[in-house]
Amino acid sequence: MALREFRPTVDPAAMEDLRTRLSMTRWPDQITNAGWTYGMDTDVLRAFVDRWRNGYDWTAEQARLQSVRHVLVDVDGFAVHVVHERSAHRGPAMPVVLLHGWPGSFVQFLPLIPLLTAPADPADAFDVVAMSLPGFGFGDRPTEPGMDVARIADLVGSVMTQLGYDRFAGRGSDLGAGVLQQLALRQPDRLVALHLSGTNPYLGDVPPDLSEAEQRFVAAAQQWNQAEMAYAMEHSSKPQTLAHALNDSPAGLASWILEKFHRWSDGGLAAYSRDELLTNLTVYWATGTIGSSMRLYYETVRSSHAAWGRVEVPTGMAMSDRDMFPTPREWVERSYRVVHWTDLPRGGHFLEWEAPDLIAEDMRGFFRSYR
Repeated sequence: MALREFRPTVDPAAMEDLRTRLSMTRWPDQITNAGWTYGMDTDVLRAFVDRWRNGYDWTAEQARLQSVRHVLVDVDGFAVHVVHERSAHRGPAMPVVLLHGWPGSFVQFLPLIPLLTAPADPADAFDVVAMSLPGFGFGDRPTEPGMDVARIADLVGSVMTQLGYDRFAGRGSDLGAGVLQQLALRQPDRLVALHLSGTNPYLGDVPPDLSEAEQRFVAAAQQWNQAEMAYAMEHSSKPQTLAHALNDSPAGLASWILEKFHRWSDGGLAAYSRDELLTNLTVYWATGTIGSSMRLYYETVRSSHAAWGRVEVPTGMAMSDRDMFPTPREWVERSYRVVHWTDLPRGGHFLEWEAPDLIAEDMRGFFRSYR
């Protein structure tokens, strides 16, 4: 076992190849004035591709990524990438692991990290470990089947041990929340408390005693599954088929990912700067991890060792009704011991990125009781 600091870099030749591929994009036709009706708006995508090819400054963005401390943590020969930033204040700080989902990356945590490590009140400071899920970004990609959310939960525990943290807090959404759920069920003594966000459209067995709010939630989730979940079905069933196309075409990769940021964010793509989104895309492209990131869906729906049950680790929820569809507290309480609930006034699915100030404030307030 070992820790190795590194600086995320991309070979200039790879960036030149990216620009060449972008210049050779073979564009499809589009219905006049269709906008987003049929999926990714071609006019919007053209603007992103043009910026990625001609105006996007990867050198400056690479320097921004390198401004935080990156570490590769070796767990039984598998390298896990983390951003490890300690509190800017003297004295003890609560360690917290941050976990993203798809199609995010560690990039979405960069606006949040300084708000956690350098708050106005030193008593609110955190040591932050923003971990890339295996198969995402600069860590190793799984080469054998079975790297599901349960196995990743065990990796999180090993990574935090190597970084010197026996007990720690967790913050996650999307697939990251699924990993933390497994960690809370498998190793509850490791977790001080959880801070989560996000709607889970997977219903499973629907209980018969639903409240009116839960009935509305189930109807919204069922409608969402019919209209919006085709991407997840593809990831869960034939990810390698799609990987060949997206790993070869940067315009195709951008289309697949940007459509989700448009659909799941409060205000669509306008919630971010264009270059922020291109940096997230560049991480996927340069590391060749779109295929391995999608495989996590396939592995998770086939998991044979995931834990089941209600999470009894104290859980705080920061929820926005602009994230897919509203989720009532009573539905979440069926699966978690919810001791804190905040309805956020803005933000969508990528809250650490869209509303880092609100998430930092809510995390500070919630975790004060557990320091």
